[in-house]
Amino acid sequence: MNSKITLIAFLLAFTFFGCKKENTFSDFKYTDKPDVLFCDATNNKLYKEALYSFEDDILKFYGKDNPNPTLILSYSQFIRNSIYTRIKYEDIISEHTLKIFEALKNEGDLWDANNTKSHLNYNSKIIDCISNNIQDQALKTTFNSLISTNFMEPKLFGSPLMTKYVNTLNDKYLATYVALDLFYAKLFDADLSNINFDKPEPLDFNVIPPKANTEKQ
Repeated sequence: MNSKITLIAFLLAFTFFGCKKENTFSDFKYTDKPDVLFCDATNNKLYKEALYSFEDDILKFYGKDNPNPTLILSYSQFIRNSIYTRIKYEDIISEHTLKIFEALKNEGDLWDANNTKSHLNYNSKIIDCISNNIQDQALKTTFNSLISTNFMEPKLFGSPLMTKYVNTLNDKYLATYVALDLFYAKLFDADLSNINFDKPEPLDFNVIPPKANTEKQ
């Protein structure tokens, strides 16, 4: 029953957002960061914001118990946990990323209500651009083969992706695919209505607070 409700909710959302609207998102935080995509007829600025915000989210989430967090280890854990559905996306997403997700809903051909494996439209302009620009030739061949034969889905591409997750650091086309298919597309099925973005950060008991100055003046 819950799966039917989720599907119906998504279909309604798709019907509402399916017609492309003018994207009025303006809360850009990463304009000083290097550009990541050079795709024709796509909202490169928004996708850049989506990628950097996603990377910040996973770095904070997977690095919260690590005194020396790294993005590559965060990618490793995220990809594996996403492929094996061991993630609560509500625990990862930041308020800024949620705003980006709302803006991404307005991207006309990005989503596919009929895709039962992922809500992402694998025939969209952005995926076509990604498929032509993945740097690793083996991954690129696998990616394009799965799409051309209509077998593309996160789990099938996830196996070769997990062995080459390190590529996400230098190949931001591949990283954008990860962000879109393994994160943003999954948010349609997550309960984002009751997230408390104002909750305090958990105390780190490994940090020793400074001693109070008790000397008399």
